[in-house]
Amino acid sequence: MADLPFRVLPRLDDENRFFWTAGERGELRFLRCQACGYYLHPPLPRCPECGSREVAPEAVSGLGEVYSVTVNHHSWDGGREPYAIAIVGFPEQADLRMTSNVIGCPPEQVCIGMAVQVTFEAHDDVFFPLFTPVAASG
Repeated sequence: MADLPFRVLPRLDDENRFFWTAGERGELRFLRCQACGYYLHPPLPRCPECGSREVAPEAVSGLGEVYSVTVNHHSWDGGREPYAIAIVGFPEQADLRMTSNVIGCPPEQVCIGMAVQVTFEAHDDVFFPLFTPVAASG
């Protein structure tokens, strides 16, 4: 896909590879404490809830809800504007959130409370998790 937007690629290492490459399998993965079940994002070497160092990547459903959103109108890199930048929350844990883009609808239609699902944009070995609106049923 030659029409992909410019993205700064993260440097893959042993601490983050699970996150940036899981999209190849269609999975969104976060670290999860194996002792108490708490999800950690961004990744940490120790669980902030129970202190355990037994953390491992686990896939989540990929379904979420827009917690906060802003629409960017400034061309930082010559890319396409405007675009929606959202904080997405996940049902697996009340405080599990990540920042990403919402695509697949006009940016001004993205709103707090919108149901979204993960999709991935591949750049070399990196799969950026992005979100699209969940189609209304019926």
